[in-house]
Amino acid sequence: MNIYQRRGVRTLINAKGTATRLSGGIMRPEVTAAMAEAARHCVDMAELEAHASQVIAGVTGAEAGYVASGAAACLLLATAACVTGLEPGRMARLPDTTGMKNEVVVVRSQRNFYDHAVRAVGIRLVEVGLPDRFAGAGVRDAEAWEIADAITDRTAAVFYVADAAARPPLAAVVKVAHAAGVPVIVDAAAQLPPQSNLRRFIELGADLVAFSGGKALNGPQGTGILCGRRDPIMAAALQHLDLDISWEQWSPPATLIDKDRLKGVPQHGIGRPCKVGKEQVIGVLTALELFVAEGDAARHQRWRGLMETLANGLQGMPGAEVALHGIESTDQVPTVTLTLEPGRRPALDLVIALQDGSPAIQADPLLCDQGTVTFNPMCLQPGEAEIVAAAVRRLLSL
Repeated sequence: MNIYQRRGVRTLINAKGTATRLSGGIMRPEVTAAMAEAARHCVDMAELEAHASQVIAGVTGAEAGYVASGAAACLLLATAACVTGLEPGRMARLPDTTGMKNEVVVVRSQRNFYDHAVRAVGIRLVEVGLPDRFAGAGVRDAEAWEIADAITDRTAAVFYVADAAARPPLAAVVKVAHAAGVPVIVDAAAQLPPQSNLRRFIELGADLVAFSGGKALNGPQGTGILCGRRDPIMAAALQHLDLDISWEQWSPPATLIDKDRLKGVPQHGIGRPCKVGKEQVIGVLTALELFVAEGDAARHQRWRGLMETLANGLQGMPGAEVALHGIESTDQVPTVTLTLEPGRRPALDLVIALQDGSPAIQADPLLCDQGTVTFNPMCLQPGEAEIVAAAVRRLLSL
């Protein structure tokens, strides 16, 4: 029995993907070994974060980087940095933003529940654009000029949620934002692979970019990576670190925090609840390095092999169509879809039966209203694709 079973907690086969509600991805043995070694020593967390900054900067091409307790935590820190700058007094007042730049512009079609992390700083989101293309009323969405029109002297940042379908293009957003002297924050939590995205958003001019550490990177689930310009990363660090120390004793690494530019040590900031441990920092840095070392081609081939095994195991069932997707490009995650003909077991009923079975199997219900169940390889381990196929065949034969 594994450690969860000994505590009475079911483990599951995760064929949905790196969802937080399913505990994220599977860390590699090298990552868990690095975390175990890290746990046996004490370090100055500012020094460790300064090291993390250098590693992240090297991989992303940004000026600096930082590790917090998830991509949402990074978005909170990024927003706080844009609101306060390097002013300790402003940091101490958050989420009261009275007298500060306290508006963030966002495209209406990019709104989602994760932007609660941005709102938690105390800002007001200013929505622009009408997403006719999603409403079925036309083809248009927000345009860059609408973002420009929404920027005022109260605008702290423009918030952009990266996705292949996101409009307007990031380059156009950056152009109008920077023309007004406003930084751009990018939520790229799930934008890996391809690994070129680690650099792409910075290269397009984004000021701060947040990635999840527990999705495709296969790092600790409670980690996120923030990369971007040095000053806002410094402001983020100042609102995250434990700063219960006197000015005289405090000597942060200059590569992360330039003490000479501050009027005093900030109080514990709004980012303090986003704390990460030394083990998590080492874990996500190790995972990041392994992700880059493996490369998109090898990673895609590994995932494709799992999905081909699953697809082969599902073939031949009456009233069910099996298809492989995303196998042509290493920029994509290969998936398998199982589409059930009308009159067969409802797709959502199949998903529920799989998760209630033994072993519990999680599939993606996103397309169930279309009669389709989706399977994702990112959290599957060797031998599990065969188990998933056998369970589906058994349930559909009942």
